[in-house]
Amino acid sequence: MDASEFYTGLVADLYAPLRGTVTDVAPYAQFINGFGEPALELGCGDGEPLLDLREMGLDVEGLDSSADMLDRCRIEAVMRGVDVELHHASMADFHLPRRFKSIFIAGPTFNLLPDDDVALAGLQRIREHLDDNGGALIPLFIPKPTPESALGEFREKDGDDGATLRFAALNETRDEGARVQTSMLRYERVINEETEALERPWVLHWHTQDGFRTLAAAAGLTVAAVLDSSGKAATPDAEAFVFVLTPG
Repeated sequence: MDASEFYTGLVADLYAPLRGTVTDVAPYAQFINGFGEPALELGCGDGEPLLDLREMGLDVEGLDSSADMLDRCRIEAVMRGVDVELHHASMADFHLPRRFKSIFIAGPTFNLLPDDDVALAGLQRIREHLDDNGGALIPLFIPKPTPESALGEFREKDGDDGATLRFAALNETRDEGARVQTSMLRYERVINEETEALERPWVLHWHTQDGFRTLAAAAGLTVAAVLDSSGKAATPDAEAFVFVLTPG
């Protein structure tokens, strides 16, 4: 299922409450200050950290394939009194009227592109929109299989309206050759003994560091650095890493 279809309806409603963490805005502000403005956040979702960056006065636009998530971002922007330019488009097929000095993804959203062909198209779109002196920041990770004992185990949180919000991975398949993991997720909102629920497949496509280097080169991008979460050089066997790309 494409991310534009996955992050809709109940999933979009429960995304922020169930996320449980707040994105640290500092690394992205530092990245933008290093390469310059204007900047573009790909996969901006409901506006974290995009709206924080706008509140800091940075010239940042957002792009996401989910209309429902962008609606949530617009509502939050109005509540916070923040002006922001948003674009509804796929990461692998967007065409905007200007180029950017900084293009970034806040989290491993690039892993939602389902195969190497779509990933290459996304990198080509990044190159197309990247200023010749600009840089792109792309976090990636290699997902671990969900333990058998954790399948069907719900994570819960109380909603502001008194509802119980929860989700679980019901089952999972993994194709090591294609580097694809598909989890069937169930989302539920329970209030007044009534349950609203849906089930959707969540597809993650992962990359090795060498494989991603090859894709980046094919898109006309040069790898400037591969970093870990602390900003140091990532080890070759790291399961999470951040690519910094520049025009090749």
